[in-house]
Amino acid sequence: MTAIEGLANRLRPVVQVLGGKFMTSPELAAVEAEVGLPPRSLYLRGRSAVLGDVPPKVAAELFGIFPHWLFDFVLPKVAATLDAPAAVRAYAESSARWSRVHLSAVPEPGRLADLLFCVVDAADASGLALFAGWKNAERPSGDVERLGFALMVFRELRGGVHFAALRALGLSVPEAVVADPEGGRARLLRTAWSEEAADELTASAERKPDLRERWQRAEVLTDDRIGELLASALSEAELAELDRRLAELGSFAQVPASLGA
Repeated sequence: MTAIEGLANRLRPVVQVLGGKFMTSPELAAVEAEVGLPPRSLYLRGRSAVLGDVPPKVAAELFGIFPHWLFDFVLPKVAATLDAPAAVRAYAESSARWSRVHLSAVPEPGRLADLLFCVVDAADASGLALFAGWKNAERPSGDVERLGFALMVFRELRGGVHFAALRALGLSVPEAVVADPEGGRARLLRTAWSEEAADELTASAERKPDLRERWQRAEVLTDDRIGELLASALSEAELAELDRRLAELGSFAQVPASLGA
């Protein structure tokens, strides 16, 4: 593994965990209640609303991991309550509140945000719809809030690249969840699949004899593409600084060193 591949691999758990923590946080639940949405709906509405009023079936494809019925059930009702621009603002406010609670003690949060945004801004967003939307969304002004937002947008970048890698290798997102040592049937159940559907998905995925090899190849391919982007967007000194600051952030937030995508 080259140095840049190592950095891309080390970046993954920090961005994946901290870029998504607010999505299931008390801070998001509080904003959700303030804007009049039912519990556990702002994540679906806010994240997709950056692309406008996305039809439920399209939103389900964008998110990848959830069953389609969830979007059919949730989105029409919440879209009637909260228009797309307001949903984007509420989702971003959730990230900002979470960041103020959990990232305020991070040393020089603005500098780490700057480094992450350098990579985000250099990335080609074509074909990565959610990343394209959040890359071009209004960014907060405060350093702590900017860091939380940068982690979220970078998470969308890596997630979009990873989804593309999975499809190139013939895996659906649920199949990748089955293959992931950190995922499996339990994770399917946590993401609204019924026990029957989770069993069917697991059995179908396990019939691919090279399931886990394909998943691992997709992980490597994703790290390769993120590594190339890092190398093209940042100088050697900036790469070393990003590596150091991410390690500090991961240690500060007690992020596990390894995590499946």
